[in-house]
Amino acid sequence: MNSENLFYIIIGIIIIDFVIDKILDALNAGHFDDPIPTELDDVYDAEEYEKSQAYKKERFKFGMITSTFSVLLTLGFIIFDGFEFVDEIARSISDNSIIIALIFFGIIMLGSDILMTPFSWYSTFVIEEKYGFNKTTKGTFFLDKLKGLAMGAIIGGGILALIVWFYQFAGDDFWWYAWILISIFSVFMNMFYAKLIVPLFNKQTPLKEGSLRTKIEEYAKSVGFKLDNIFVIDGSKRSTKANAYFSGFGSEKRITLYDTLINDLEEEEIVAVLAHEVGHYKKNHTIVNMAASVLTTGFTLWLLSLFVGNPVLSEALGVENPSFHIGLVAFGILYSPISEITGLIMNYISRKFEYQADNFARTTYAGKFLISSLKKLSKNTLSNLTPHKAYIFVHYSHPSLLQRYRNLKTGI
Repeated sequence: MNSENLFYIIIGIIIIDFVIDKILDALNAGHFDDPIPTELDDVYDAEEYEKSQAYKKERFKFGMITSTFSVLLTLGFIIFDGFEFVDEIARSISDNSIIIALIFFGIIMLGSDILMTPFSWYSTFVIEEKYGFNKTTKGTFFLDKLKGLAMGAIIGGGILALIVWFYQFAGDDFWWYAWILISIFSVFMNMFYAKLIVPLFNKQTPLKEGSLRTKIEEYAKSVGFKLDNIFVIDGSKRSTKANAYFSGFGSEKRITLYDTLINDLEEEEIVAVLAHEVGHYKKNHTIVNMAASVLTTGFTLWLLSLFVGNPVLSEALGVENPSFHIGLVAFGILYSPISEITGLIMNYISRKFEYQADNFARTTYAGKFLISSLKKLSKNTLSNLTPHKAYIFVHYSHPSLLQRYRNLKTGI
């Protein structure tokens, strides 16, 4: 295959992916006005429902504008030899392949972030502000941006530099070294993300002694779940939306509650949410997800090793000097259909896991409290109660509220 044909394939993949995504968005939006299922008619009152409808429609329109701008920017960058231009800048600064790759991706990532910042700003300070969700200050917004860029440069740049180095001395066998590196890093981050990364953005404090902590500890003991680390995170500094998550293994495992969750739910409902998270641990979902991620990464890197050295990849993006970093960009686009398929599989598995965790919470604590907590969380985030089935299948890592309600009700 010559570079011209590959060029058109790359353009075609980007356009087809965009069109399919927009069709799904439109199908989903077409169900915004569907009647709310009778099982969920107590989630919103009339005023809240109107607010929910307005929020969904505004986010849909904004998403169409944002994604259209993004895809046009990508297409324009490819068609008008943007990668060649950036590559020439990088090569004018250094002759070292690792430095060139770091400068190349640094320019692209920084440029992309700058161009998309107005959209992020509008989303945060106009839409989210309008509907009462935003608590982020302008200072926090920009500080988060700077911290994110710094983390990307240090962590992402470090991993990229090592992978390019592996490629220099191991050739097509570099993928073994890269796979080991990324796998170790993934396990490490899962273990210590809450300790190392979260404090850069949020304050975490141990849950104070009291009735809530007592109920959580009593429940954990009743199901044989050793739990010493229960933390509260100041999610309210950015948004009113609530969350809770489980992280780590062994002595490093911890449960983190958003302060907004504690404010929005009754204590029994919070314990039910945590029972769901404990269910994930008890059912080994975290380990299965980690193993699946490691295997998928290995497959991707192996496939990359078969093609990245082919100069046709670089030529297809208009770059005369073949290089690992240009081949990586081209491969990333060409791999996206496979990535979509693996994403569908992972989302399907994830939804199955959510049902299992819900069932664990229902049988070990109380399904009615989990149902009420899910309804409250949906109400407080103005969630869509009537999503299209195709949209759920492609995009949802969790079942819809109605699906979870019906699953929980079958055992109550």
